[in-house]
Amino acid sequence: MTELAFEAPLTAAIVKGVVELERTAEGLILHRLPAKARAQNDDPQLAMAEAQPSGVRLAFRTAARKVSLTVLTTRRDFVGMPARPLGVYELYVDGVLAQQLSAEGGRTLRIDMRAGSTEVVDGPAAVLSFDLPAGDKQVEIWLPHNESMVLQALHADAPISPEPVAGRPVWLHHGSSISQGSNAILPTGIWTVFAARRAGVELINLGFGGGALLDPFTARAMRDTAADLISVKLGINVVNADLMRLRAFGPAVHGFLDTIRDGHEATPLLVIGPIHCPIHEETPGPLQFDTAALAEGRVGFVATGQSAEVAAGKLSLRVIRERLKAIVEQRQKSDANIHYLDGEALYGPDDHALMPLPDRVHPDAATQQMMGERFATLVFEGGVFAPLAAH
Repeated sequence: MTELAFEAPLTAAIVKGVVELERTAEGLILHRLPAKARAQNDDPQLAMAEAQPSGVRLAFRTAARKVSLTVLTTRRDFVGMPARPLGVYELYVDGVLAQQLSAEGGRTLRIDMRAGSTEVVDGPAAVLSFDLPAGDKQVEIWLPHNESMVLQALHADAPISPEPVAGRPVWLHHGSSISQGSNAILPTGIWTVFAARRAGVELINLGFGGGALLDPFTARAMRDTAADLISVKLGINVVNADLMRLRAFGPAVHGFLDTIRDGHEATPLLVIGPIHCPIHEETPGPLQFDTAALAEGRVGFVATGQSAEVAAGKLSLRVIRERLKAIVEQRQKSDANIHYLDGEALYGPDDHALMPLPDRVHPDAATQQMMGERFATLVFEGGVFAPLAAH
């Protein structure tokens, strides 16, 4: 480390895409929900997801030829399930991909869901060493969307200064694991990140695996976060958690949107319906792991509700699309800046025939990119976000 004599402070000037930075004895923890929201959450799945830095990057300028990032990762190993791949750290120089690395070691949480136990296995921090070309340049290090970490140090062999991004529109998005990245391999391969990079906007991605459940604390976090463009993608988690019935869903959506509007009265607001997912189109939740798939060493899901239960108020994706569209149409009578996008425009039945969901719920890496391309075209280039996009 002696030749890397310059250490850059890890602050909000360099760490982009987070809602809050928490400084601890181990280093810097990156949060996509503020402390007040985290204090009101008792769901360990959401706690895990919000600390995974989907859409987060380090952005700076430097003439350095070598940069190192010291990270202490936390990974989760679920007993009886296939091991998850290591997260990828992507280096971009002047907008061009230059290097991809993964962090070995770190802390492992071995979770036995059947026994209800968790074993913590400590491991060392990793030092990721990046090689850069000569000359002054813009540098971005995109962080993994699928593992949490503590950032401990950023060193270089020349000074580092924050990359000014003043004037770029901020896109604030909330959604499920599909928005967080699900089966994407690379942090820039997530549909939200892909669309944001193509449109030239700053992304704050509140996509939470299993966590798009109309939580009031998430709505308040969005209310209090500065943004020029806002979108919410709702539906799949409400169905697969079997969280509420039709009677509760409509008022909950209205309340969620009302809270966002309390802080963003006229900001363009896009409500996005769920993408196509055959197991839940007509069949309610709850969603469960497919035990037969697990026995074969792969992950799969099954819907355990009954389609006949929809008549009694249980929710399917078809019902949710219809209700979301009606809610937006009702609100448009007094809100000219709210809009609706059917999620099947991003991934529909014809797409499923060609690119089926590998676990029956989550798009694969190629489908994530396709969704990003479509969103950029439909929303940023010729749609409701076009006037503010920095193409």
